[in-house]
Amino acid sequence: MSRSHNFTMPIKPFHSLVLPGAVFLLTALLADKVCAQGNTAQSLKGIIVPATPGLLDGKTPIVINKTAAIALGKALFWDTAVGSDGMACASCHFHAGADRRAKNQLATGEFHKTASGKTFQKMPSGNIGGVNYTLRRSDFPLYQLADPLDKESKVLFNTDDVVSSSGVFLSLFQDLDQSGSRMDDCTSVKDTIFHLGDVNTRQVQDRQVPSVINAGFNFRNFWDGRANNIFNGVSAYGARDTKAGIWVLGKDGKVKKQVLRLENASLASQAVAPPLNDSEMSCKQRAFPAIARKLLPRRPLAAQEVHKEDSVLAKLRHVSGKGLRTTYQSLVKAAFAPRYWSGTGEFGSPKTAPDKPYSQMEANFSLFLGLSLQLYQQTLVSDQTPFDTLRLTHVYPHMPKGLNASQRRGLKVFLDGGCDVCHKGPTFSAAAHPDVYRPFKGFSSLRLVNRDLLNGSFIPHRGTLKPLMDEGYFNTSVTPESYDPGVGGKDPYGNPLSFSEQYAQQLLTGKPLKDPVAINACDFNKTFTDDYQPNELRNDPYTIGVCSHKPYQKIPTVAVWQAELKKGKFGRAFVATRGAFKVPSLRNIELTGPYMHNGSLLTLEQVVDFYFRGGNFQNDAHFAALVLQQPISKQEKADLVAFLKSLTDERVRWERAPFDHPQLLVPHGHSGYVDPNNLKQAEDLFLNVPAIGKKGRDASLGPLRAFESYLKP
Repeated sequence: MSRSHNFTMPIKPFHSLVLPGAVFLLTALLADKVCAQGNTAQSLKGIIVPATPGLLDGKTPIVINKTAAIALGKALFWDTAVGSDGMACASCHFHAGADRRAKNQLATGEFHKTASGKTFQKMPSGNIGGVNYTLRRSDFPLYQLADPLDKESKVLFNTDDVVSSSGVFLSLFQDLDQSGSRMDDCTSVKDTIFHLGDVNTRQVQDRQVPSVINAGFNFRNFWDGRANNIFNGVSAYGARDTKAGIWVLGKDGKVKKQVLRLENASLASQAVAPPLNDSEMSCKQRAFPAIARKLLPRRPLAAQEVHKEDSVLAKLRHVSGKGLRTTYQSLVKAAFAPRYWSGTGEFGSPKTAPDKPYSQMEANFSLFLGLSLQLYQQTLVSDQTPFDTLRLTHVYPHMPKGLNASQRRGLKVFLDGGCDVCHKGPTFSAAAHPDVYRPFKGFSSLRLVNRDLLNGSFIPHRGTLKPLMDEGYFNTSVTPESYDPGVGGKDPYGNPLSFSEQYAQQLLTGKPLKDPVAINACDFNKTFTDDYQPNELRNDPYTIGVCSHKPYQKIPTVAVWQAELKKGKFGRAFVATRGAFKVPSLRNIELTGPYMHNGSLLTLEQVVDFYFRGGNFQNDAHFAALVLQQPISKQEKADLVAFLKSLTDERVRWERAPFDHPQLLVPHGHSGYVDPNNLKQAEDLFLNVPAIGKKGRDASLGPLRAFESYLKP
């Protein structure tokens, strides 16, 4: 556990809501426990998801009934009524927390700001691809070389298209359907990309969907980290969103809008984004109070089967077998403190019905959805794998007892190849909360920014650089940096998503950070004393806590730093964030393909080839200190893949509790005909995901399989 400190952080627009134990400046001292298994990461068993102070504890917790909140979260996650046109959160996370659909799963790669980023290209198989295409095994990888282990061999195929997940039709929100339908009343907007002839098809996202399993251990979420560690109750952007606030009933009987800053709540920040995203789950211009007005009077999951042995929802199951016998409103009241929903007054109103103002419960629905989804997803921990078995301390490097001979050899290849530098700790991800994994004592803060070696091939007279990087976000050159900025992008307010870019552009030039985080120079792998002269440095005034490396507690003077910034990548102030993405967990990786942020790799063998050849490209921010060409034999490759498969939790494979779930009909491409209920949209086809109880899938269903096994050659 870490020790935290409270700091007031006044925000002028609203009254500041300071929760007991909440942390506004994220600092921590080291825990006494460190990884003690030699070079082998410790088991995930017993690792606690970082707590959100003030959520469940203190004199005035937000959630007063955790069991009810988890039930609310599970219902909201799987309910197709949450989306505007039948999309649930689970529609993209139903297979080991990820998506295994194969039809209508291609996007043009719109982050690539060129003509090709708005058009589809041919697939490697030679097929046309594009809208409503059904993926084949011969379509992978999306970047192909004559020799898969030689980065310099002839390029046979490349595309900026992305394999991802289909969402909603492009449309404009008008009102709730007055008949009580789970579908919103929306008007189709002509889609210039996702269409078949004159009718719209479902849009596809620009990045592959990561698994939600074990996501509760991450400090930030989404590939680019935009789901902030701080939850503001409304949006994904934490303290950056200065207009965000929630309505709170005070002891004086008055309801006031207040600022909320909940630490270690990036899952809640992530959860509130898709329901309003107009390509993922929502018609354009829909608002959270409108979702609340639609859902609160309804029975959760009313159109979906709930298994009689559901590990969370069985006791609430409706006698019909479909949905629950309660309402969303009742679950909110049971789970959350009354001060967030019991006040009276008017809290805005829909444009279509200004005479029907929103209630406090409707106005605060983003708070309820975000936190309940977080609490549900935090139960999705897969810590029962062969890797999580007892360590054989007499065998170096402290092998888990449950690994077979091939898997043990594969673990050795994994360690010798340096894979554990990025895929480290019990979650196998450097993007985990620093409280989850600390490699050694001595850090004075949560290390969110690092300074480390990088290739400097674009500067002939310098073989290496020491740029700033976001911890857990690396550029492995899957695609050129121009295809997608990753954590090097910006938020809607024009601020860098990256902590290291904020540090470079703001703190080191004398300006406050947009995110309330502590960044201490003495925690970097490569300090500024390595390549700055003593007269160019000053003492770091931003250190919080105790720095055990005081000789290195130096940062450049403002004048020197600003001069280096002007040199860009040729200077000593280089920031390696462009094209860098969050390091995903390797747990259950066997079941969560296709791989990489663009879904470009189909199999684990292709992933191994990618890393051992040193990536696909040589981007400026390429992490060549680790992603470099290395020899690997066929046997070593087979053993490494065997080790990666040992990270699969059989409960996930068979969907046993806590991975069981209600029924779900997932849109899976289109029939080629027009939808008779909407002549401007293509008719949906559906994949039926059956309701599963706590004992898991039966033999007739069989286990979940790897993505490639669902594809034709």
